[in-house]
Amino acid sequence: VQLQASGGGLVQDGGSLRLSCAASGRTFSAYVMGWFRQAPGKEREFVAAIRWSDSSTYYADSVKGRFTISRDSAKNTVYLQMNSLKPEDTAVYCCAVKRGIFTAYQYAYDYWGQGTQVTVSS
Repeated sequence: VQLQASGGGLVQDGGSLRLSCAASGRTFSAYVMGWFRQAPGKEREFVAAIRWSDSSTYYADSVKGRFTISRDSAKNTVYLQMNSLKPEDTAVYCCAVKRGIFTAYQYAYDYWGQGTQVTVSS
């Protein structure tokens, strides 16, 4: 399995970015794909996830109402639309995938992509 994350960048407070995670290597119908982030000096934390089979979505409280996760089955790609960005959203964002049911527990995820940096300036 390969995961390729992209779309990070520098944006002002209140701005928007869309991250993409292109997946390859198998059929993902029985998988959950998640986004995690790690800010400098902090632990990696769950951001959002989507169940590939029925597009059920899950969000951390800190991003609910601002971030939207979605998928494009034809492209095997998951997107994270991030609106109303805040300086505290600054982090390296990584996508990851696991079989089975959803969990926010990062160590349950089997495959990880490289990170993409998101920086929100105040």
